[in-house]
Order: sequence, then structure tokens, then C-alpha cells
Amino acid sequence: MSASAELQDAVIAALLADATVAAAVLGRVYDEPPPASGRKFPNITIGGGDAGIEDLECITLRLESLQVDVWTRENGRKRPARELTDAVVNALHLQDLPLATHALAHLQVEAVRVMRDPDGITAHGVVTLAAEIEQR
Repeated sequence: MSASAELQDAVIAALLADATVAAAVLGRVYDEPPPASGRKFPNITIGGGDAGIEDLECITLRLESLQVDVWTRENGRKRPARELTDAVVNALHLQDLPLATHALAHLQVEAVRVMRDPDGITAHGVVTLAAEIEQR
């Protein structure tokens, strides 16, 4: 299985297992958000990412970047998005998440950003993760 896919699955599972995140989003953690007409807030979506390979003496290390997007809608207020991004950070930063076939060597939050979307009523938080995965 793909190391990237395993990382995404592990991140989603960790977010859904975290009591604070789960209480805030009520299970609304998506790979792809539902259509705008049926979308409920707050929610979390898995954004883009990229990967590189580092060949070490005895292992192949995959260097992954993954974006986690947080969406709140409280008249454009950024505070709810900040609270939810902090919960995401607490659920993921330096956690040892299990992967199905590969081994997660390191996971950390690299950056957090919160902004108001152009619609004026949605706040958007971005949590950027960096992972090192030992490929097997």
C-alpha cells in the first residue's frame, strides 16, 4: 500500500479518535468534502501534500508533507478556527501513528495558519504536517 495513503488514513483515524476534535466536528473529517449544499460546519478536510525520497544506508525514508484544512462558519470569526486548528495540532504533533505496512518514524506540525475566506462567513485553518516514513 502507498505510504502516502497510509499516512492519510492514520491522520484521519487519529483526528476521529481525539475527543476534542471529534466533539467539535461530529465525525466530519473528509478526504473530499461533500457538495456545498450539504456541507455542515465545522469540518476538516485533507488537503494537498507532496513527497520526496531519501535513500539512507539501510532504509528508504519517504519525506511527506500533508495539509489538514479546518473549516468553521461563525460569521467569519477566526477564533473558532483557531481553537479547532489547536485541537488538530494537539491530536497529531509528535504522535506515533500506526501505519498498515510502513513505519512512521516522525510526525510533526510544521505550520498553522488561520484566515477568513472570501465569502466573509467562513474561516479556514491550515495545518501543515511533515512526516518521515520508513518504507517497507
